Amino acid sequence: MNQIPLVDLKAAHAEIAEELRAGFDRVLAGTAFIGGEEVRAFEREYADFAGVAHCVGVANGTDALELALRAVGVGVGDEVVLPANTFIATAGAVHRIGARPVLVDCLPDTLLIDPQAALDAVGPRTRAVVPVHLYGQCAPAAELAARLPGQARIVEDAAQSQGATRDGRPAGSGTIAATSFYPGKNLGAYGDAGAVVTDDEDAADLVRALANHGGTAKYRHDVAGFNSRLDGLQAVVLRAKLARLADGNAARRAAAARYDELLGGLAAAGRVTLPATDEGNVHVWHLYVVRISGADRDEVVGKLNAEGIGAGVHYPAPVHLTPAFAHLGHGRGDFPHAEQAADLMLSLPLFPQITAAQQQRVVDTFTNALR
Repeated sequence: MNQIPLVDLKAAHAEIAEELRAGFDRVLAGTAFIGGEEVRAFEREYADFAGVAHCVGVANGTDALELALRAVGVGVGDEVVLPANTFIATAGAVHRIGARPVLVDCLPDTLLIDPQAALDAVGPRTRAVVPVHLYGQCAPAAELAARLPGQARIVEDAAQSQGATRDGRPAGSGTIAATSFYPGKNLGAYGDAGAVVTDDEDAADLVRALANHGGTAKYRHDVAGFNSRLDGLQAVVLRAKLARLADGNAARRAAAARYDELLGGLAAAGRVTLPATDEGNVHVWHLYVVRISGADRDEVVGKLNAEGIGAGVHYPAPVHLTPAFAHLGHGRGDFPHAEQAADLMLSLPLFPQITAAQQQRVVDTFTNALR
């Protein structure tokens, strides 16, 4: 059976295989396995790409978010406002600090954080609000920042938005942001990796220290930190992929537009809700997420997978309905837009190398699965 994966990592690797061999040889010859010039070069290049002054490479995206939150002063007993419609890691980073996630609903069309709900949830113990740039487009971070009280800071979760912009501002170019380079991301490593980006030099220095056991120099530890460092081999991969990211994002936009056209009939018939792009956003389509009606979503996904189509669900349960965060005291009905989306959404295959023929087969199989 001809498989169409949700994301084709083999095709992405084929484009850079020779370049990686040369880069890996440099790292191996220099034995710069943790940090080193490849990491420093990537940090410079990604800071330029993201439109910020500083990039600190770390071990993964969850650590990046925790470090960014710590850098703006989030501590034990503080509250952090975030959307219920996000990957569990957003809430997990808050929990690891000892702070309390305060969940709010998403907007019914874009599924991004509801800015008014977020502002309404801000209280005297709120130290940060985390707008999640979801599926490849930016949440209204600047709008939220302009209306927050003085004790609260914006920390952007930019794990799915490398290269996206909102009103001309690159994702993550506000006060401070975290991103993930998990292999399936638009900019993906060959293992776990992440980064914190910021224009605040003091925040960048603190993140760098916290991620290096609190060290500011060898065996000098001014703060209590932990171990979360980017390695040289991953930096080689990220540098090679970063050089191709703008073209890859453009290819994703073209593929998303083709899906919009191919799925137009199903949308007109009310069988499918196509993804919406917020005004002012340039989307980079990390995921192409539709919502279905008149059919069982899990059954449809099963039929697609049985035909070799790598459909997935992002995400099958909002944060408040996961056992890990049952202690927050929420139940079904508290965040209806996030809950409805979780019940109905599915992600179709999308990656820069996907062909028109592959997309036609995806849509034909999807149409049959809805019957």
